[in-house]
Amino acid sequence: MSSRWVDPRQDVLEPQLRTLRPRTLEEFVGQKKVKERLRVYIQAAKARGEPLDHVLLLSPPGLGKTTLAHVIANEMGVQIKVSSGPALERPGDLAAILTHLSPGDILFVDEIHRLRPQVEEILYPAMEDWKLPIVLGEGPHARCIELSLAPFTLIGATTREGLLTTPLRDRFEVVFRLEFYRPEELAEIVRRAAPRLGVEIEPEAAWELGTRARGTPRIALRLLRRARDVAQVQGTNTITLAVARETLQMLGIDAEGLDELDRRILEVMIDRFDGGPVGLETLSAALGEDPETIAELYEPYLIALGFIRKTPQGRVATERAYNHLGRPFPRLI
Repeated sequence: MSSRWVDPRQDVLEPQLRTLRPRTLEEFVGQKKVKERLRVYIQAAKARGEPLDHVLLLSPPGLGKTTLAHVIANEMGVQIKVSSGPALERPGDLAAILTHLSPGDILFVDEIHRLRPQVEEILYPAMEDWKLPIVLGEGPHARCIELSLAPFTLIGATTREGLLTTPLRDRFEVVFRLEFYRPEELAEIVRRAAPRLGVEIEPEAAWELGTRARGTPRIALRLLRRARDVAQVQGTNTITLAVARETLQMLGIDAEGLDELDRRILEVMIDRFDGGPVGLETLSAALGEDPETIAELYEPYLIALGFIRKTPQGRVATERAYNHLGRPFPRLI
């Protein structure tokens, strides 16, 4: 569902909002524990005059992995090169980037779980020894040479930790799991962004948008843009609580931040599969949605809210899901 408004994989922010992205840990809202650890690691690495250890960022989409990578580069005072797993199709693509890095630079690879095996293999010696193996020639006359690389930091990001190979994951010294944001953190992000969109926003309206943003900054900013549209049509430059609520009603977002498709998942689990357990493939077929999309986009938030529970047998709708839909929860007698 690439057009789904709550899809945090789509980064469609306006240019003026891109400039709002934090440049330092002090400006970065939320993720307190991650920031505390990063401050220590960055300070220590700079004191030693060494690159930061390789960093792996894990989280559902839209929680700030890319932004945090840029913040780390700014804090370290180095350049950052950005790529993604699917974009690095051949070993030569990765080699071209690695050989142009300066000492201490950062290579950020999004969707690192999608690296091709042959690309991943040459990444191992690069991460461990700053060496890049190059094969010259073919057949019995082929020979391998090693190019020395400038010491660098690899920051990998993924939404699918389970798809990472063990050898790659083990080479990251620092692993951070980003958490869903609290409503007050999202409200602060919205308040900071509103002036860049040329509107004012009342604190109550910022809170309302923050509580419905699925714990995700990217979605909070998307809601802000839609609320701006509603305010503009009403002839006002201020997003009031009434404007925020009208926007959310127009988008079909309920008090828990669930939209029609979220509720449909719960309804299918409860009505067609008696609340589960139901396997991902079965649920995917019943919904007409791609399994990866369900696992990456829908499930994390529903699980975080306690609406779905994963078991070895499959997904199970919880009592809270029944209550949210106004259905009686079946109790064993």
